[in-house]
Amino acid sequence: MRISSSYFFQTGLNAINAQQSDLLHLYQQAASGQRMVTPADDPLGAAQAVNLSQSQSLNERYAANRDVLKMNLGNEENALNSVTTLLQDIKTRLVEAGNGTMSDADRATLADVLRNSKETLFGLANSTDGNGQYLFSGFSATQPAFVKDAGGAVSYAGDGGKREIQADQTRRIAATDLGSDVFARAASGSRAYLTQAGAGNQGTGLIGAPVVTDAQGEHVGMPFTIEFTETAGPDPVLQYTVNTFDADGDPQSYGPIDYEEGTTTLQLPGGVQVAFSGQPKAGDSFSVEPAAHADTELNVFDTLDAIIQALETPNDGDELGQAKVANALASAMQRIDINYNQVLTVRASVGSRLNEIDAIDANGSSRGLSYANQLSKLEDVDYYTVTTQLELRRSALEAAALAFKKIQGTSLFNMGSS
Repeated sequence: MRISSSYFFQTGLNAINAQQSDLLHLYQQAASGQRMVTPADDPLGAAQAVNLSQSQSLNERYAANRDVLKMNLGNEENALNSVTTLLQDIKTRLVEAGNGTMSDADRATLADVLRNSKETLFGLANSTDGNGQYLFSGFSATQPAFVKDAGGAVSYAGDGGKREIQADQTRRIAATDLGSDVFARAASGSRAYLTQAGAGNQGTGLIGAPVVTDAQGEHVGMPFTIEFTETAGPDPVLQYTVNTFDADGDPQSYGPIDYEEGTTTLQLPGGVQVAFSGQPKAGDSFSVEPAAHADTELNVFDTLDAIIQALETPNDGDELGQAKVANALASAMQRIDINYNQVLTVRASVGSRLNEIDAIDANGSSRGLSYANQLSKLEDVDYYTVTTQLELRRSALEAAALAFKKIQGTSLFNMGSS
């Protein structure tokens, strides 16, 4: 077989080029630290690396979301902590206002204190996060959660949307709570009752806190109204009738029942009793309503307005006026207690969410390490292997060059001259 000189030269050149290409590839691997300089080096590994990189990027995004959640919930916790302290102080002031030795001037001073407390509470209810968004406004984060009308009455101005943030692939967590839930609603499942004396009452009857005596009672959880009447005749007898509803929502009445002066409790039908004292008159009425049904009456700002107005009304020497203040105080304390318990409930919810975020963070960190480890196995170069291959390829290149040099010197004339 005849082999031309050009074929000799081309073969040598191809061998040298191949060795140089391999050597260059090894140089690129060593310099970049990447096993796959191009996807062609390992198509399957490159595809797996893309999927892992995407998963790692999502995991980092969720971690950033959780940082935002921590910041927002931390701001809310700080605001609610201040609200808790303020409500405790308001409760103390209401107890002070119940002191029967206070004068009109003393009660007016307490009214001023409560008015200042209301302003402070208004500011806390409109707390913002680090970006200037209102914490308790729902989706309407750019407007205050609560606003005042011309008369100073405070109402909720936010919406009903809860701002949730994706904390993980399958978990969304509320970053804030609605102001209407925090400041104007009873805790879910609350069995508390609220009492209120009729605005037109003319007697000195005082209604106190209701108590559930039988949790399985037929009318537990139903509203009651207590209406006083008087029998006709020369010796009228004061009586009261209790109106309520049965389990089907149909109205029911019990009475009339004779009222005895000095009574300390009124036994309402179906497992509820209410503290009572004083001497009511015919035409007086009182309501006993479950807190769960009284969302519209649990606005803490309305409660403060009502008690401030009652304290500012002069009643020295006026038994009827004093009875109205006492009933207003009893009603306000019940409502403030419910608001206070709801704030504590929301704070507990904030704490549980922060704990959940910590748990998800720990899982996310472990997952991030796993992704990084798998990517390292796919992408990182083995320096021991690549340096060995570099030496081998360099020796191969030198051998190819030496072989080419030998072939280059081979010719018929050189062979004949030797």
